[in-house]
Amino acid sequence: MGESTPISMRSSSLRAFGTSGINLSLLGFGAAPIGNLYQPVSDDQAQTAVLSAVRAGIRYFDTAPHYGFGLSEARLGNTLRELEEPAVISSKVGRILVPTGSNARVRHGFADAPPLEPVFDYTYDGVMRSFEASLKRLQVAHIDILLAHDLGPLTHGHDHPERFREFMDGGYLAMNKLKADGLVSAIGLGANEWQICDAALRHGDFDGFLLAGRYTLLEQAPCEHFLPLCARRNASVILGGPFNSGILATGVKAGPGGASKQPLYYNYEPASQAIVDRVAALESVCDEFSLPLAAAALQFPAAHPQICSVLAGLANHEQVERAVKLMNSEIPAAFWDELRARHLLHPAAIVPA
Repeated sequence: MGESTPISMRSSSLRAFGTSGINLSLLGFGAAPIGNLYQPVSDDQAQTAVLSAVRAGIRYFDTAPHYGFGLSEARLGNTLRELEEPAVISSKVGRILVPTGSNARVRHGFADAPPLEPVFDYTYDGVMRSFEASLKRLQVAHIDILLAHDLGPLTHGHDHPERFREFMDGGYLAMNKLKADGLVSAIGLGANEWQICDAALRHGDFDGFLLAGRYTLLEQAPCEHFLPLCARRNASVILGGPFNSGILATGVKAGPGGASKQPLYYNYEPASQAIVDRVAALESVCDEFSLPLAAAALQFPAAHPQICSVLAGLANHEQVERAVKLMNSEIPAAFWDELRARHLLHPAAIVPA
C-alpha cells in the first residue's frame, strides 16, 4: 500500500529541486496561458497575473520559447525585472523560432502570437541559439532551470530515436556546458511522457524533470518505477498539467458540453468514456466530503516526496486566487482513505496526511 506524507499545503512553502540548491514554491506559475494559449490575453492581464502570484508567495515561474512563440517569455521578463525579490525561472530548449509568412490567428494552439514558427532543433548549436534568445526575451543573464522540451515518441513518432540521439550527442552537451559556465543552475527535461524522462536519467545526469499530466488523480504509473528511480538519483520532478487538460478542474457532472457547450478534455483530446466514468467516480467521493475536485487534483501530486512543485497554468488574477485557495484547502485524511477503498488510486501512490 502507498503511504501518507505529512506536508504543508501552503502554496508558498518551498521545496528543493534536486541537489541544485534551488528552492521552488509548492505552487508554481505555468506561463503558457500568458503566451495566449487558446485565447488572447492582454499585456495588462498577463502582468497582473504574474504580480498577483508574487503577492501570493509564488516564486516559481515556468515558461518556454514555444509558448506564444516568445510572447510568454517576453511578458514574464518585462514583469519580473521590476521585482525586488528574485523569482525562480525555468525555460526550455529544443525549438528555435524562425520567421513565418503565416497570418493564421491561431497556430499550434496560440492565438495572435508573433509571426514566428517553432522548429525542433536539439543540436548543440540549436540549444545555444535558443538559450541566448531566451535570455534576451527574459531580460536576464542567467536561467535557474533549463529543460529540453518535448522529447519522446508522443511528439516525434517514428523520428523519436533520431531526435533523442541528436539531443544526447548535442543539446545535452550544450546544457552541461551552460551549467558548467554558471549560466544555468540546473538542467532537465520537460515532457508529457515519463518514459522518456526515465530513459534520459539512464543515459545522463539531470537535476530533475518537468512531467506534465502523468502523475495525477487520474493516473499514477510513475510511482511504480520512475519516481523511485528519481529518488535514487536525487532528481526532483515538477508536476505540470495536474488537471489533465481540464477534466479534473471542471469535473463531469454537467456532462459533455454542459452549460459551456465545451467538450470534456483529457490529455489534449476529447475524453474517452472510460476517463469520464473514472472522473465521475472521483467527483462522487469529493461530493461526499464537500470538496472541490480541483483541490484534490492540485494537492494529490504534491504529497509525493519527489514532486517539488505543482504547476497551474494561470492567465489572470482570478485564476491565481483560485489556484492558491485550492492548494490551501483543508482535505481530511478520510477522503484519501475512501479513494483507496474504492480503488481509485494506485496502491503505491502516496497521499497527503
